[in-house]
Amino acid sequence: DRAGLERLLSAVVAELGLSVVTEAWHTFPAPGGVTGMLLLTESHLCVHTYPERGVATVNLYCCRERPEWPWDERLRRHLGATDVTVRRFDRGQP
Repeated sequence: DRAGLERLLSAVVAELGLSVVTEAWHTFPAPGGVTGMLLLTESHLCVHTYPERGVATVNLYCCRERPEWPWDERLRRHLGATDVTVRRFDRGQP
C-alpha cells in the first residue's frame, strides 16, 4: 500500500541523508499497484509495484557518493519480500 511504500522511501532518504525536492504518487485501480517518485537534489528515488506479479521495484539514482544501504534486509522487512535482487551500478569517473 502507499503508506507502507512512503515509510520505505522515507527510511531510505533519512538513513542516507538525501534531500527531497518534491514527490508524486499514483495508485492504479485494482488490481493495479502503486508508483511513487521522489525527486531528490541528488537525483531521484522511485518505487513501482505490480501486485498481479508479486513484484516491486525500487530505483535510487544518486549523483554523489553515499554509504551502502541494507537493501536486502530492509526490503524483506518493509515489503515482506522473500526474493530480493539488488543491483548496483557505479557511475564511474569521466
